[in-house]
Amino acid sequence: MEHNAITIVSGLPRSGTSMMMKMLDAGGLEVLTDHIRTPDKDNPKGYYEFERVKQIETDQDWLPDAQGKAIKMIAALLKHLPATYRYKVVFMRREMTEILASQKQMLVRRGEPDSQVSDERMADLFARHLAQVEDWLAEQPHMDVLHVQYNDVLAHPATEARRINLFLGSTLDEAKMATVVDPALYRQKA
Repeated sequence: MEHNAITIVSGLPRSGTSMMMKMLDAGGLEVLTDHIRTPDKDNPKGYYEFERVKQIETDQDWLPDAQGKAIKMIAALLKHLPATYRYKVVFMRREMTEILASQKQMLVRRGEPDSQVSDERMADLFARHLAQVEDWLAEQPHMDVLHVQYNDVLAHPATEARRINLFLGSTLDEAKMATVVDPALYRQKA
């Protein structure tokens, strides 16, 4: 891996970004997290979040500390990353019906009201958003992108760990990456 590159794990919420962060952590890549958001029933193995990421548009002072590490960032925030750094983006993809079901289940567990937006409308909004993000990523010379399917990781963790390791420079422990994939956490299936 480029020593000063920042690895960004991104995608839509509930697309497997926390699982990917856990894989990278197990494989030996240092992760930048503050442990403010603690594990719960929706993510029993942890969220691997760093709260300052949410303020990337106005707070970029933490980026030098992220060099050589992995950090999780939702797709909508990627556009605020300055071009002064090199990024390796592991972009998680998941069946839209599973993402929507997972989000609904999380809202139910938290006792929050369900969105008044239909699943069809939400799926359309997410699909448009993903298309915009992917078009934008394709134009960024300072970003290398690897698309990873959540279901492929669950079905073939060793194969996917190898592919991710190759993308990141072949310095990670693929066996350890594969062992942290927990199919029991695959609860919303298409």
